[in-house]
Amino acid sequence: MIEANPPLSRPDARAAWRERLGAWLETPAIQRLVILVIIANALVLGLETSSSAMSRFGPLLRALDQAMLAFFVLELGLKLVARGLSFFRHGWNVFDFLVVAIALVPSSGPLAVFRALRVLRVLRLVSATPRLRFVVEALLHAIPGIGAIAGLMLIIFYVFAVIVTKLFGASFPDWFGTLGASFYSLFQIMTLESWSMGIVRPVMQVYPWAWAIFVPFVIVATFTMLNLFIGIIVNTMQSLHQQEAEATLAALRAVTSEEARQIERRLAELGRELAALRQALAVDSSCLSVLRWPVPSAARTACASVAISARRTWSIASMAIETTWKRS
Repeated sequence: MIEANPPLSRPDARAAWRERLGAWLETPAIQRLVILVIIANALVLGLETSSSAMSRFGPLLRALDQAMLAFFVLELGLKLVARGLSFFRHGWNVFDFLVVAIALVPSSGPLAVFRALRVLRVLRLVSATPRLRFVVEALLHAIPGIGAIAGLMLIIFYVFAVIVTKLFGASFPDWFGTLGASFYSLFQIMTLESWSMGIVRPVMQVYPWAWAIFVPFVIVATFTMLNLFIGIIVNTMQSLHQQEAEATLAALRAVTSEEARQIERRLAELGRELAALRQALAVDSSCLSVLRWPVPSAARTACASVAISARRTWSIASMAIETTWKRS
């Protein structure tokens, strides 16, 4: 009698249920629903800034906002149930938790500023979209390189700020009278916002050679540094792409090696079966020789049945070997 599988213990059943719940929350349909609610919530928050929309649909918009907040709380609650404390091991989960927690803070009295921070819920669109997550992670990985370039730019700004303060501070105190004013004016020049007609040409009317200071600064600070920033970010994204490709390749190699081991085990089993078939064929040959002798009919019938069975077994084994080689 075949016995049924023993029932799972309570801890094992609970773990299996939590695993199924976590897998269900990660299904494409649920993820698309979350993204749709985030976009709808962003539209509602934008409409709440319109006085005409609030005068006509204010209660409806507030009810929709509360319903969407309840949806986010339910989603995070289910994730906490499914994953437990391991939920907080992932940075994006912590980000989602903080964004929703800020929305739950009462928006009255001294905490009224948190009402404006409800719009941070829109940032959950980043954590819910894999490609946006990839871009943000690339920016975070690029921070060390960006920090080095920012330090180099700060040195360049300081050198040029000291130079223009000493050279042009007396004639143009509003722009270059102090080191701080020079920093701000150089920043405006770096952004190319009214740098020529607004600052450089008036200075050149008093100091015609001033272009020799500002043009090299624009070339270095604007074009060179900007290209360095872009280059570091692009290089970081390529490195992350390469890491993902290597991880995928390693996973494929693991699966392929496991399939190869299964094929080798199957071939070993087929080898043993072939050895048994060779013995059966040897019996088949002896039976065929016996069939030519003048022996009783019962012996002839037994030998004939053995021969037929051996041939059928050989045919089945040949088909199995051929199928196995085609799959490999």
